[in-house]
Amino acid sequence: MKNKLFYWNIFFLTFINCFAQEIKIIEIRKAAASTQDQEKFPGANILLSNDEKKVNLFHDGGLIISDKAYFYSKKNSFKAVGNVIFTQGDTIKLTCNSIEYDGNLKLANAYGNVNLNSPDMNLRTDSLFMDRINNTAFYNSKGIIIDSLTTLTSNKGIYFMNDNKYQFMSNVKIKNPRYKVNSERLDYFTKLNEAFFYKKSNITGETYNIFCDEGYYDMNVEKGFFKNNAIIYYDNKIIKGDSLYFENELEYASAVNNISIIDSINNTIIQGHYGEVFKAKDSAIITKRALAINIIDNDSLFIHADTLITTGPEQKRIMRGFYDVRIFKKDLKGKSDSIYIDESIGLTKLFKKPLFKIEKQTLTESQRNLKNPILWFDKSQMTGDEIFLLSDTKTKKLDSLKINGNVFIIEKDSLSNKGFNQIKGGILKGSFIEGKLNYINIIKNTEMVYYLYSDVDQKLIGIDKTTCSEMKINFSKGEIGEITFLVSPNGDVYPEKDIPINERTLKGFIWRKDEMPISIRNLFSEDDNDLELKIKK
Repeated sequence: MKNKLFYWNIFFLTFINCFAQEIKIIEIRKAAASTQDQEKFPGANILLSNDEKKVNLFHDGGLIISDKAYFYSKKNSFKAVGNVIFTQGDTIKLTCNSIEYDGNLKLANAYGNVNLNSPDMNLRTDSLFMDRINNTAFYNSKGIIIDSLTTLTSNKGIYFMNDNKYQFMSNVKIKNPRYKVNSERLDYFTKLNEAFFYKKSNITGETYNIFCDEGYYDMNVEKGFFKNNAIIYYDNKIIKGDSLYFENELEYASAVNNISIIDSINNTIIQGHYGEVFKAKDSAIITKRALAINIIDNDSLFIHADTLITTGPEQKRIMRGFYDVRIFKKDLKGKSDSIYIDESIGLTKLFKKPLFKIEKQTLTESQRNLKNPILWFDKSQMTGDEIFLLSDTKTKKLDSLKINGNVFIIEKDSLSNKGFNQIKGGILKGSFIEGKLNYINIIKNTEMVYYLYSDVDQKLIGIDKTTCSEMKINFSKGEIGEITFLVSPNGDVYPEKDIPINERTLKGFIWRKDEMPISIRNLFSEDDNDLELKIKK
């Protein structure tokens, strides 16, 4: 229906325009003979040709050559048949089996083996309708456009001669040695070799596959902008976003707003509001509400940072996260300034932003510890200057743990619910079984505060305050279990009443439970969530 309205609009504008300008009379330039058949063709002069002379008709700069023509002088129109050639200057040449022409409206309808040639390309179709006033031509049966390298087909099309522009509709296909295009609606500029998409479209190159409902594509250099259900399949990755940009020569793609970069080989998804992919460097960068999802069976690992960067080929991927790093997994939560992940060896490193000299001098130990990276294993809080996690490269399950510098473990006393079990030291080494923390060893200046209870009636025996050079702690059901003092233990168990409240915590103690993300939503700051709301409006 829309196409019919469009064509009626063209006719109406043409009808109005023909009276706004002087109507020119069709001229008979050549003919071998002339006859009439008023019974079959009332009002027509039948113009004939021979081997030496073809029928030549001329109208307002257009020359029509044919084997025969039915010329209606009173109507200022004709029908030419047989080897028809229509030329307009040196820019347009049309050949067909027959053509009907109205000199008043300057409309031409061509039928049968229609070929329209311009300096840029050739159009082939079964029927073509030409408006010489508005310099347009359209077809509503299958058409084929051919230039030196490209073949284009569509069910419907309009050619705007003044703009060197084609408007193609319904089952549009472009074939080029470097790419293929499928679309339901696009505008194509012949001189610029550029396409604008307005309905569901697909571009397939040697190393990429692009889908969109709206977009722009420069076919000379294979680059463009895409939106509305836009997806790019590129370098074993799937890139989604509200708006996408792609440039093949630079091996580059970017996405803006609500983006996802899916790596099916490495089972990772990275989301955010701005991202870039560099194929040559095998890298990607995501900023603004960035979130990496490592798919591990039914217990995926979620990592948030202000900026996430991935580099390296499959199985050797390295991920870096900067500023406000937050981690969420069913049995593991974490927080740090930065993160480093090397998938080839299963290494994850959490580290803090280096302190300025003035911070080292003025901050208390508790204030400095507040800046340290932190992990929560079930009920245990662990902090230190640097935290290292090692996972099995095949199963992705945690294998071992190491914390360097200012180790501090805190666990809320589950029975009294008012005290805290605490362990300090210089270095921590731990081991996992089936992804669960099994035991840890702590060495160097080790200190402990621990609430002891009777196995019989679960009454508080006292508070154990001990120092030593090394201790081993076994974990049971996610809680601190058996504790073994290995080197030079020194301490005692004191009745609760003999230890003032201010002496029941070790120096540098800080309980950071409020920082622990308890859901994926908690990974994002207020600024991150404000950004999400603004984008959705």
